[in-house]
Amino acid sequence: MSEHYEKVKVQLEEQMKAPAEDAGGEAPADPPPAPALPATAPAPALSRSARRETSRTSVHPRNRSKSRGKASSRDTNANVRQDWDKCKGLSRLGSEQMLQIKGTGKILQGKTETNGSKEEDRGENGKEKGSRVVQKRRSVTVDTSKAKTSLEALKLSIKQLKWKEFPMGRRTACDIYWHGVSFHDNENIVSGQVNKFPGMIEMLRKINLSRAVRTMQELFPEEYNFYPRSWILPDEYQLFSTQIRLLKDNDSTLKPTFIVKPDSGSQGDGIYLIRDPADLRAFSGAQVKQAVVQEYIQKPLLIDKLKFDIRLYVLVRSLEPLEIYIAKEGLSRFCTEPYQEPSQKNLSHVFMHLTNYSLNIHSGNFVHSDSCSTGSKRTFSSVLYRLASKGVDIKKVWSDIIALVIKTVIALVPELKVFYQADIPPGKPGPTCFQILGFDILLMKNLKPVLLEVNANPSMRIEHEQEVSPGVFEYVPSPVDEEVKVGVIRDTLRLMDPVQKKPHMANLLGGASEEAIAVEAGSEERVRLVESLPSLCLKQVFPKYMKQFNYLRMVERIADIFLRFLGVKGTMKLGPTGFRTFIRNCKLSNSSFTMASVDILYIDITRRWSGMVPDSREAGMGLQAFVEAFFYLAARRFKALPLREQVLSLLELCESALEGQGHVEKSRAQKQHSGINPAPPHTTALPALNSPATTGRHQDSRDQRADQTLRPSAKANVEC
Repeated sequence: MSEHYEKVKVQLEEQMKAPAEDAGGEAPADPPPAPALPATAPAPALSRSARRETSRTSVHPRNRSKSRGKASSRDTNANVRQDWDKCKGLSRLGSEQMLQIKGTGKILQGKTETNGSKEEDRGENGKEKGSRVVQKRRSVTVDTSKAKTSLEALKLSIKQLKWKEFPMGRRTACDIYWHGVSFHDNENIVSGQVNKFPGMIEMLRKINLSRAVRTMQELFPEEYNFYPRSWILPDEYQLFSTQIRLLKDNDSTLKPTFIVKPDSGSQGDGIYLIRDPADLRAFSGAQVKQAVVQEYIQKPLLIDKLKFDIRLYVLVRSLEPLEIYIAKEGLSRFCTEPYQEPSQKNLSHVFMHLTNYSLNIHSGNFVHSDSCSTGSKRTFSSVLYRLASKGVDIKKVWSDIIALVIKTVIALVPELKVFYQADIPPGKPGPTCFQILGFDILLMKNLKPVLLEVNANPSMRIEHEQEVSPGVFEYVPSPVDEEVKVGVIRDTLRLMDPVQKKPHMANLLGGASEEAIAVEAGSEERVRLVESLPSLCLKQVFPKYMKQFNYLRMVERIADIFLRFLGVKGTMKLGPTGFRTFIRNCKLSNSSFTMASVDILYIDITRRWSGMVPDSREAGMGLQAFVEAFFYLAARRFKALPLREQVLSLLELCESALEGQGHVEKSRAQKQHSGINPAPPHTTALPALNSPATTGRHQDSRDQRADQTLRPSAKANVEC
């Protein structure tokens, strides 16, 4: 591919010189502007030296002329544009061939994504027409004062987009704020967009992630079997010990292996393998660190006899409505010691069992490579290509990975909505949020993907540490990291461009391509910029596949009910009064379940959860405790049904009751407006539920029931 781009570059330079020679062998005083090569070539095989040479050529954007109004310049521009169109066609052809080899995204289906916009031949009636004044579009501003390890990739992305960076911050508001750690890196933001969600760090700790997925496993065990069985320490130590002892008693030949992960650990720190609960480290004593112990995947897929995992980058663009994008390219990180199934002798061999880059970088067998398909860190597409060459169904692999990502985010959303409302209550000025997550996925020998963990702050470094002399290390550029990470950050910024807001909302309903949004939202200058960039490397998977996965959002519907009764803005815990109001308004109490029983239930569940979350600063019932109470109420009311149907039935009952109150309150307000004094209300008025999570598979049945119970006269009119 590098030879191909060198030929294109030489052809372009020769074609640019031709118009000047035809005009009399003398170049014009001001050379015509020439179109720039894409800032990041879509071909990963293009070497760094070739990119440097390309950037030094005469077609660099800084050499563009200011004298666009001259007729000779217009003619030259037209010739160059025609020649450039031909070169772009060659480039697209080369890119298509490359992408087919890579096997990523829609190329797997035999289609090539292009940037979507066709340049029009404006001629004499275009932008250069003297009577027409085109206002230059305001540059998007990005505050990078709180960015950390992603700084170099972020700077490259902003430069490619021709946006304005403010590395020291700005007194006036910026369009986008890029934080390095959390939403609270800067507490004084009241507008714009922040690249972190409130509560994301907390939710992606090992224990909270395990609890969120476990709740979904109770409702949908088959759909959430991609997460290994987990126990939370120290709370579930006795349960873990008992279950493992019974397992071994039933089958003495079983020798399971478990992996222990500290709750707040990162980069492989503190991870180790055990074969018996007695092997847990530092478990006795008062200073017990919280951790998660999981079943170890003993039969992973191997390449070159090495175990590897996949780092995929996922963009959560918004929570309301929920939008998820997956990067078409990712990283494959390899162990540096040939894999053997766990035994008592090799449990401590971290270079064999742990795929963490931060650990294997210190191995003497770690291989740095400028190639995307060799070395200890490779592109995911190179792995897919290798699997495809062996007859593996790559479409099925991608489909399973997409389903895993969507299901995991759906499990996280309920708690994230509580965090979000606590930090940015409705009606309070504040920014909108988005975030790039790092999904670590392992492929089993049967090609089933398994979720290892999700990182709230995945590393976006595009350099790696290399020993240049004994004991001397320095950071050198990493072509593989730059190929993947710069594209992810750049295209995240493109999707979050504030100019795209209105077209973006229309796209949710109309299904237009992301590239088309960028073209429709800007001026002619913007169109040219979009055409110079590669096609988006981020693929929307939700709401694109909403119909297939919306039925899983039952816990999110419970969270919507929970949020309605919090009462005080900024709080995350439900008090006893709020819980009693929930029971009363949903009409869940009766002679066998009195309000005294309600209070006992609240105290019992709240006390148990306060012990499991000792660092909680706020008293009351959190969402996870409320979900447990909701499950209890569902099982009590609908005893004959399985758990999922119990919860669904109680959800529909509560939503119907609350919607009915909303209609009553609306009718009361209309009577007040017309001068009729209604009877005093007996319950607190609440607005109707409007969350998209309530529009799932069972929405039609609820609507029909609401029509029959709440609007009988309107229903009769329709039937007549």
